[in-house]
Amino acid sequence: MFRSRSKDEQAATAKVTADQPQQPRDPQAPKGRPTPKRSEAQANRRTRAHTPANRKEAAKAQREARRADMARQREALANGDERYLPVRDKGPVRRFARDYVDARWSVAEFFLPMAVVILVLTMIRVPSIQSIALLAWLAIIVLIVLDSVLIWVRLGKLLRERFPNENLKGVKPYAVMRTLQMRRLRLPKPQVKRGQRP
Repeated sequence: MFRSRSKDEQAATAKVTADQPQQPRDPQAPKGRPTPKRSEAQANRRTRAHTPANRKEAAKAQREARRADMARQREALANGDERYLPVRDKGPVRRFARDYVDARWSVAEFFLPMAVVILVLTMIRVPSIQSIALLAWLAIIVLIVLDSVLIWVRLGKLLRERFPNENLKGVKPYAVMRTLQMRRLRLPKPQVKRGQRP
């Protein structure tokens, strides 16, 4: 039990320790660099971004970050910068759909001005003018539906040709909803002129 180890055991131990690589470590600087002075360490801690101490500061920091993100998104919506666009507007497929809608005239974009005119006509107490206003309502709605169906079909065909391997889910409704906005109010701003092919 308390006997000395045999020569074979000592040789095996020596062989195992010889196989392991020896890494010289300087006991004065085990990190590979000198320990900084306390004043330097405190200065470094102050300059680093620190986590907020309470909920109020955390909420304020979060609001500031959100405000900065929104400002970046507004700028991207104004100039079409793909990097900062919202997720619903990102990608070449959505860009093509926007350009397709912006390059053509659509009935739906004139809906708001025509609706105002028709509302004014319905307020006039002349029966013939009121009946004309009601017929105009019906005509505008029918034209918008037909135009939307035409955009849906043509855009779907073009998307399948140009982007056969892309996910096209939701692109056609996205384009039709864009036609309902007046051209100058659309976001992201139109990047093509009328009649220009995307």
